[in-house]
Amino acid sequence: METNFSLKGKVIVVTGGTGIIGYSFIKSIVSADGIVGILGRNEKIAHQRVQEIQDIGGRAIALLADVTNEAQLLLARDKMLDAFGRIDGLVNAAGGNIPDAVVHPDQDIFSLNINALEQVMQLNLLGTILPTQVFGASIQQAGSGSIVNISSVVSQLAVTKVLGYSLAKSSIDSYTKWFATELAKRYGDAIRMNSIAPGFFLTEQNKTLLTNPDGTLTDRGNQVLQSTPFKRFGHPDELAGALIWLLSDASKFVTGSKITVDGGFTIFSGV
Repeated sequence: METNFSLKGKVIVVTGGTGIIGYSFIKSIVSADGIVGILGRNEKIAHQRVQEIQDIGGRAIALLADVTNEAQLLLARDKMLDAFGRIDGLVNAAGGNIPDAVVHPDQDIFSLNINALEQVMQLNLLGTILPTQVFGASIQQAGSGSIVNISSVVSQLAVTKVLGYSLAKSSIDSYTKWFATELAKRYGDAIRMNSIAPGFFLTEQNKTLLTNPDGTLTDRGNQVLQSTPFKRFGHPDELAGALIWLLSDASKFVTGSKITVDGGFTIFSGV
């Protein structure tokens, strides 16, 4: 029986679809009967994931683009429309941090690497706004849809070392609320924008901060778990429920909201 949580027939683009969390997202969308565009820069992985989905009877297409390159995004959008005729949803999952933007305890905080901070802002903030401009216009033309951004717990608390990432994710929070309001004023409940704020998940960007090469925890990794009531890191698949809810009609009256999935990290006082 079809439910409000179904994505049957919905065509959804996932940026960062070749990453670890993006992989979980595309699998969950297909499991909910959605059609997915896997957007990323790694051509080999994108095609591997398309084949994997097709092997189980799902529908997917590889979209090669840098989320900060509007020309590449426009080509990806055209490819998606040529294949499926419409776009009903967008998941802005591309993002992350870079090593040069990490501020270590022994660094002079009055001599920050401004270029690195700008790169992180470009990747996370511009890499959310530009895809929304390109694919969101097609969602509007389709008549209805949902856009999901990726925030982070670092936008809610001061987390050491990751200044650029914190600034970018805080900006995404502001952008989500602003854009959701403007969407509602123009299109009513037809197009919604919300976000998911993951806690600590082991991804390519942060595993070197949280774990040693032998898999043991770093001091930072131990501190994170001590501050997380569940006493573990999250698994990417544990974001799927929030994602499908926000993309589906089950959240039809929800916009401008942030769903935190963090094992209790942001509610724990440490005592």
